[in-house]
Amino acid sequence: MVNKRVPDWLNSSLWSSPSPQPPSVQSPSPSPAPLNDDDVDATSTRSSTRSATKSSAVKSLGSVSGGEFPAERTEAPAVIRAETRHVPARAKAEIRDPLDSSSNLYHSDDENGSSASSTTTSASAAAAAAAISSAEDISRQAQLFQELSRKIINMGEVRRLASQGIPDGAGIRATVWKLLLGYLPTEKALWPTELAKKRYQYKHFKEELLMNPSEITRKLEKSVIIDDEGTEIEDKGVLPRSEISHGEHPLSLGQNSIWNQFFQDTEIIEQIDRDVKRTHPDLHFFSGDTPFAKSNQDALRNILIVFAKLNPGIRYVQGMNELLAPLFYVFRNDPNEENAASAEADTFFCFVELLSGFRDHFCQQLDNSVVGIRSTITKLSQLLKEHDEELWRHLEMTTKVNPQFYAFRWITLLLTQEFNFADSLLIWDTLLSDPEGPQETLLRVCCAMLIIVRRRLLAGDFTSNLKLLQNYPSSNISHLLYVANKLRVKSAG
Repeated sequence: MVNKRVPDWLNSSLWSSPSPQPPSVQSPSPSPAPLNDDDVDATSTRSSTRSATKSSAVKSLGSVSGGEFPAERTEAPAVIRAETRHVPARAKAEIRDPLDSSSNLYHSDDENGSSASSTTTSASAAAAAAAISSAEDISRQAQLFQELSRKIINMGEVRRLASQGIPDGAGIRATVWKLLLGYLPTEKALWPTELAKKRYQYKHFKEELLMNPSEITRKLEKSVIIDDEGTEIEDKGVLPRSEISHGEHPLSLGQNSIWNQFFQDTEIIEQIDRDVKRTHPDLHFFSGDTPFAKSNQDALRNILIVFAKLNPGIRYVQGMNELLAPLFYVFRNDPNEENAASAEADTFFCFVELLSGFRDHFCQQLDNSVVGIRSTITKLSQLLKEHDEELWRHLEMTTKVNPQFYAFRWITLLLTQEFNFADSLLIWDTLLSDPEGPQETLLRVCCAMLIIVRRRLLAGDFTSNLKLLQNYPSSNISHLLYVANKLRVKSAG
């Protein structure tokens, strides 16, 4: 029997207003009593009652792990994104869903014919909600500061607080992410020595891996000679032709030739250069002719080249730059000047840790294996079938929309291309906070993305549904993460 019912927690009046709503410390955890679409429409007509009681609903239905409620979205210009492997690039414009108010498919004020007085009441409730949101942010920020001041960090508490969203103005996202990714130990006294060791190690990687063969040969040619007076002098003389080994000759085709390896790396480096220049062209931090932007591009380039050379099994895959960008942005904007100056080294090791859970998605030879990207996409399909069989059947059986057509980019790029940059950081707060690892949470968020736009999908055909999912509409991120968390609760129950 196909489940045609929608859980009532998706029909809360909390999501009816275009204005973002605040989270609450507690979230209801009832067993969702499903409503069918007719019940949804009947419920949605009670707009006046809903508006009058909206303020109290805000207090009782905060998100569990959805994080802070973002300020009103600022529309970004259309930008061209680099995609992974065979996925073509597309223009991503930050637009409002024309059929949804605040991307809410179940309760749209326009849909329900709300009166002007109801709209005014909603605006008042939104103002009150903003005040509550600010208070929640301040409280969560204070709690995070308290946890980070302890000698031994309680990672369980840090994960719980971070999963609700890290306040942007706190200046602690960089430290929290480093903890969540295992870059910083839980014993705070070890931080200085661990950071110094890692940063020195990265400096060594750069010295060994970013030099071209000419520089390597020149370094080998330098030797120390002691003159008659016992003074050390550096000999910079050129090696005679007879002393140049076959492996050091630029025309050598030997497998171990440093020049042959250099020419093989050139193609990858050129691809990295192209992708780095296309990284977030809408952000001055990454794009432009300013020295600051160019230094940030150089840092991304260095990290990706070092990673490619240290990981010959994966090397560089197009799209890795999009996963690197949020990490470097957060670390480079650390209010601690010493940490900000070492953002490149810190980002490298956190990038390695992040990819450790997703590296098989970037290995084309593993695409069809149990750990490959196709297997992960299948898990998403099964998750949707479990929670909304009607929608799953319509997408995959009726309209024949293969999840690979849209989910490949969602999963491999961790949703960085589906939302604006600020919203991506909020989503990553939740992804990195999951003790089970980011992948399971990522799949729940992807499933929630489908459920949130289910009405449009159920009304659409192959063409319209594919277009919708490849150009996902702007959404209330707190609502999205709230739904994703409810899917976890339902699965656990």
